[in-house]
Amino acid sequence: MIESNKSQRPLAVVLMSGGMDSCVTAAIAARDYRIAALHVSYGQLTAARERRAFEQTADHYGITQRLVADHAVLGKIGGSALTDPTIPLREADLDASEIFNDIPASYVPFRNAHFLAIAVSWAEVIGARKIFIGAVEPDSSGYPDCRPEYYRVFNELIRVGTKAGTGAGSKAGASADAAIEIVTPLIHLHKDGIVKRGVELGAPLHLSWSCYRESETACGTCDSCALRLRAFAQANVVDAIAYRARPG
Repeated sequence: MIESNKSQRPLAVVLMSGGMDSCVTAAIAARDYRIAALHVSYGQLTAARERRAFEQTADHYGITQRLVADHAVLGKIGGSALTDPTIPLREADLDASEIFNDIPASYVPFRNAHFLAIAVSWAEVIGARKIFIGAVEPDSSGYPDCRPEYYRVFNELIRVGTKAGTGAGSKAGASADAAIEIVTPLIHLHKDGIVKRGVELGAPLHLSWSCYRESETACGTCDSCALRLRAFAQANVVDAIAYRARPG
């Protein structure tokens, strides 16, 4: 049910990949904001499946303001198993106490900076003052652009580089309240905590897609599937999506 005061809420851009983290992030943002949903396709192997998950999640929340950005240049740059089929995705060990000890081949070089740049540009145009992204540090596969420090620095970049901030192009004495800010509500949570938070908020986790490799039945053995499976098991919640294999 759409609340009568929803139109009076402030507007926020929410980066929605179609994955579990962005699904829960959208659920958090939807409590206090009108959502403008941003999805970026960058030549990843499961782009069509992630797009479908994005659209279904946006439908679930009644989001009409959507932007799908084609950022295929990341695929042309390459350097990641997510965009280059000749680079193998490693098989993850679901039973390991620590799944990741290094930065895996699935890391897309500086990906989140590209996504955030698009989000900031859109936010400036539509008047949004918050940008929500489902970045997670503890279970981030070791990605360097999922650390709190990264977003602290990026917020400073926004402050000095946008009309809404206090840098060049802004009016003298502009209020800090007018600046655009990146919000990372999941940054310190482990994946099982994200699952629990999603359940608490009624997030449509069954619509999300996490597999790096497959688009019909999740493989169950890539890094992302392994993290998701372990998270649901630790949270004692049934994952509704189908897997080709469930390690362990």
